[in-house]
Amino acid sequence: MPDKDSTRMIYNRTPESAAMSANVKRAMAITAKLNQLTFNDADEIRALFSELIGKKVDDSFLLIPPFYTAGGDEICVGHNVFINQNCTLYDLGGLCIGDDVMIGPNVSIITTGHSLEPSQRRKVTIGKPIVIERNVWIAAGAIIIGGVTIGENSVVAAGAVVTRNVPPNTLVGGNPARVIRSIGDE
Repeated sequence: MPDKDSTRMIYNRTPESAAMSANVKRAMAITAKLNQLTFNDADEIRALFSELIGKKVDDSFLLIPPFYTAGGDEICVGHNVFINQNCTLYDLGGLCIGDDVMIGPNVSIITTGHSLEPSQRRKVTIGKPIVIERNVWIAAGAIIIGGVTIGENSVVAAGAVVTRNVPPNTLVGGNPARVIRSIGDE
């Protein structure tokens, strides 16, 4: 699991930025193969996703292509995870997806950003971790920004933009996402 307080800075024209670029090329090659598959190719999708992240995913893992990433090797995935079609996971800062998580279509989970300072914007890539805890549902079109944790059993409403931590057992929505109400079994 990524350290919630860690920020990763990669400066242009360094060995680390060259390694990042090489990893992006590797990920693009794997996702190009993955995106040629269909829902009926679940075993092959799991094999390619395992290659992408460098760890074998559980047989309960289900992803519906197309899928996009800029690295893949900083993603960890729990058991019984579902990722719907057209999702983008940028994982430079570290992305941990817990057990029983459901990710809706057109979701973007972005750990990567750039400096607000105009003179630095093209000079550094900044990665901040995202942790998605157990049994979270991220609904269609939501965007999760680096540096946040989505608490256990929470729901991110469709179209929400999450820029801050989400407490466990909470429904959030809006832009920026705000707590709508507590949730749980009644």
